[in-house]
Parts: sequence; C-alpha cells; structure tokens
Amino acid sequence: MAMASDDLLGPATRTTELPSHLAAWQLPPGWRWGESGLLVNRRHVQEIRDSFDRSLALVTAPDPAHEGWLFSEAHHLAHLNHPVVPTTYHYWSGHAGNRRGPGYLRRWIAGETVGARMRRLGTDTVPYMLRVLRAAGSAIAYLHDAQTVHGAISPDSVYVTPTGRVWLLGWPWAVPRADIPAGIRPDPRWTPTPAEWSADEWAPTAESDQWQLAATCFAVLSGELPPRREIPPMRWVRPDCPANVAELLDRALSVNPADRFHSVASLLRAIEKISSSGSSAVTGLEVASGEFKSMNEEQRLRWATGDDYEVLAALGSGTFGSVWRVRDLTLQREVALKMLHPSVARSEDAVSRFRKEAQLAARLQHPAIVPIYAWEQKGGVHWYVMELEDEGSIGDLVRRLGPRPIDEVAPQLAFMLEGLAAAHQHGIIHRDLKPENILLSRYGNWRIADFGIANALGEDRTGTSGTPAFAPPEQLLGESQGAAADLFAVAGIAYFALTGSAPFAGTDGRAILAQQLAGKTDLSRVPEVLREWFAKGLSPDPHARFADAALMRDAWNAAARPLVRASEDLPLAERIRRAAEHLFG
Repeated sequence: MAMASDDLLGPATRTTELPSHLAAWQLPPGWRWGESGLLVNRRHVQEIRDSFDRSLALVTAPDPAHEGWLFSEAHHLAHLNHPVVPTTYHYWSGHAGNRRGPGYLRRWIAGETVGARMRRLGTDTVPYMLRVLRAAGSAIAYLHDAQTVHGAISPDSVYVTPTGRVWLLGWPWAVPRADIPAGIRPDPRWTPTPAEWSADEWAPTAESDQWQLAATCFAVLSGELPPRREIPPMRWVRPDCPANVAELLDRALSVNPADRFHSVASLLRAIEKISSSGSSAVTGLEVASGEFKSMNEEQRLRWATGDDYEVLAALGSGTFGSVWRVRDLTLQREVALKMLHPSVARSEDAVSRFRKEAQLAARLQHPAIVPIYAWEQKGGVHWYVMELEDEGSIGDLVRRLGPRPIDEVAPQLAFMLEGLAAAHQHGIIHRDLKPENILLSRYGNWRIADFGIANALGEDRTGTSGTPAFAPPEQLLGESQGAAADLFAVAGIAYFALTGSAPFAGTDGRAILAQQLAGKTDLSRVPEVLREWFAKGLSPDPHARFADAALMRDAWNAAARPLVRASEDLPLAERIRRAAEHLFG
C-alpha cells in the first residue's frame, strides 16, 4: 500500500491506495470503497459507503495471524452502548468462498485526534481540555462499571470531529489480555506510561486508565505527555488553569495509584462539583447583577441556559450570532444552539429579525434543510435550538480531503437544490449560501443551515449582507435580490466542491464584483459537459440564470449523468487512483 509521508499523524499513517489484504475483497451490491484509509494500532481502517450511502469504517488486521484478536475486538465493541464509543454494525468472517473478511464495520469518524491537533496547533484551552476529560472520562467510567479496562488512553486515541464531538478509539487494546498476541503492546512513544509499570511493561488497570486520562489532559494543556515520575504541578505548566481544576489533575496524576481518585467516576463527580459551585473559570455561571455586562458570550450563554442545556463547545460565529454544541438535559441529546451576539441583541429590530429567522426556518420541513426545534430567551439572551450535524460543513470537508469527485457531488447538489426549491416555494430566500452553511449529516448528505439573513420575499430584499466569494453581483451592489441570488451561490458551491476553490478569487467584495461582471471564471477547471451549466448559474445577470431551483436541478442532473455513469463503470483500481489524485494531487 502507498503511504502519504506528509500525513503522518503520530502513530497513524494515511494510506492512499487500497492495501494488499483488501485487494481481493468483493463488497456487497451497491457498496463502494471510500477515499480515506488509516494504518494504526496494527489495524487498517478503510472508509466504505454502503447501499444507503452511509460512511462506514471497515476495520481489518493486515497480519492474518491477528484474526482472533480482531474478532475479540469486534465482539467487545458490539456489546458497548455509549455515545463516545462508535457503534459496531457487523463482522465479516473470512472463510472459503467468501470474498470478504475478516473485518468489522463501525461508524466512520471524521476529524482528527487530540494528539494530531496538538502537534498541528500546539497547546489548547482549559475549556477544550475539560470537554475531552468529561467525554472520554464518561466512556472510561462506563467501561469500568462493566468490569473492563481500556489500557491505551492517549491523545491519539481520542478523536474530535469538526463540530466538537468527542470519540474514544484505541479498541484493539480494550480486550482480554489473553486475546492479544504475546509480546504485543501499545507503542510507548505515543501511550502514557504510569509509574507503577516498569519501563517495558504493559499492565492496564482502572487506576492506570485514570492516570492515562489525566496524562492526556496534561498534554492538551502543556503540549507533551507528562514524565512517569516527578510530574510538575499543573499550575507550573499552565498558570491560567484554575487552581481547583489543577488540583484534580495533579491528584489523578499521582505516582502512587492509592493517592489517585477512587475511580474515574469520582474524578468526574469532582469536576461537576466545581461546575455546580459556580466557578466562572469552569462554567461561567457565577454572576452578580452588576457583572452581567462584563461577561463574555459563553458565560452569558451558560448563565441563561444552565437549567436546560450543558454547553459543550463553540462551533462558529457569524455576523449576527454564534453557534454552540450543547446537550439538551431534558431529552439527553446533543443539539446545536444559535445565540444572538449581545451587541446585536441590544437592538429590538435585530431581535425581531432573529426570531423571524427561527420561525421561517422552522417552517421548512425538508430532509435537505437542518430542522429548528425551539426559540427561547432569558434575561436578554436570545437563542434557538436546531439539529446537530456531526460531520462539519462542505468547507471543512474540502479543506480536509480536497476537491470532491463528481459521483459524490452530483447527487448531493441535486438533493440540496430540492431543499432550496422547497424554501423558495415558501417565499424564503437564504441570501448567504456558502460552503460553511452546507452541513454534512452523519450519512454524508448535504443539508442547508443558517438562514441567518433569510427574509420573506418582498420584505427588505436589498442589502450587501452575505459572503462576497459566493454572493451574486446584485447582492454586492446592494440591489434587490430574489431566488436567483441563491442559485448563483449554489453554482459557486458546486464549483468549490469540484475544484477546491471559489469561482472568483480574493476576499475583497469590489475585486470579486469586477471579476463577476467581466465573466472571469476559469471554467476549464470543471468537466466540459458541465461548463454550460456553470456559465448559466454564474451569470452576472439574474434573468440569464435558471428560472428556479427545480429547473437548475434538472439541468444539473442531465449534465452530470454521463460523468457519474462513466465514474461508476471504471475499474476499481482506476477509481482508487482517481480518488488518490483528488486527495493528494
């Protein structure tokens, strides 16, 4: 298999071709190989797409001698039920006459490990560390309640998705020791080693799991794993870490296991006691009436929503509001919460517009549109709650994996246009469509979000709001905008998905407008059969574009169909080669 040297992620190596032990596999009808693969923990993890177009992970063992170990891992995972543990769907056993196996299927995890993020960006914030601690710790406590241990908790076994969801991996090691081949242990270069183990020993216990969890948190704040002995106090490493939080980490990192917390569950309860005590360093909930104006957005949000939601992570921010990942404490589900910026909330007109945004979006019942659940406000803080999409946006996907192949883009763009047609039929235009507002569901479907500046047709249809790179000329000029404005943005998003860049270069609105009016779009970068569609969709004249979203979808399907069929008819090796070209050039 070919390895991408620039994709070395600590213990994980990205593969650019299907490995040799999978070459003879025959997937079920309607299934296909995905474009990503990782070699990690004596396992190969390959993305595949099932007949429902779900993105799944096929976990296999490159060494045939490890088949029993692999089965033990799959069997163990299949009996776990925790939101931080990926769901295991099926095990394919290898036997005569079966063209696939051994290997098992679980959910595909997008994003990167805490370790990869640390090596890329350096140290992180205390709130980020606490999110990792709470999420991974809850899964570890769950394991311990089931009388089992993990044994390989590290920055490289904790994944965080683009939307902030945390997953715990490293499951080859969380099986009975007798099922792991003799002489094999987690790589000590990447796995924290507590003092109670000898230098070449691996003897996992509940106490060592707690130490490894705390060592992972130490690495998040310091940029490196702690030494086995003479560990510096957390406050020496990060003076900005609240003293009560630092004390808990120092205790969990004690050299003597007897000095640590009685259990990981006890550690988590201690963290929650700090939160419930009103420590603003941890929760931002401590507030007196005279201090409210000095609170930042997260503190205000925690204060306003503390009875109903647990704030987990910031997801992004725009002109009018910020988006947060929160847990609905009543229904015990994670959702996205959009909060109006405090500076904007002082305007009654802005609050009215924000409420209208939620009301309009809530009327749009279509699978290609992210649904709205509720509108709420408290003490001058205004927000609405919507479905959480875990896999990030089209912008995240293209930045992470590069331009997307036509057989992936074609059905999703048609799906998105159907949702847009439904919105236009309700008299709603979006006016800020861009890759960051097209989110990915867990099944890889494109879904329109953030009708942040949508208005009923006929009301306030002028203005220069929107993102210049994907806004039509009439919007940049402050002229009236109709449904054609959204269709221009759709063509720009399609161009971005297929090429990896916006159709017009730059960030300055005036420079982009000049290119649009001059028709300076490099259509040579898209397949020839699609150029007429792009030329019409990106026309500077709204009347020269498609008449509506449904007609634009039909024209897209007709133009893209030959390309999709040609892609489906290619031999497997050629499809893999083209996928590698899309990913790595």
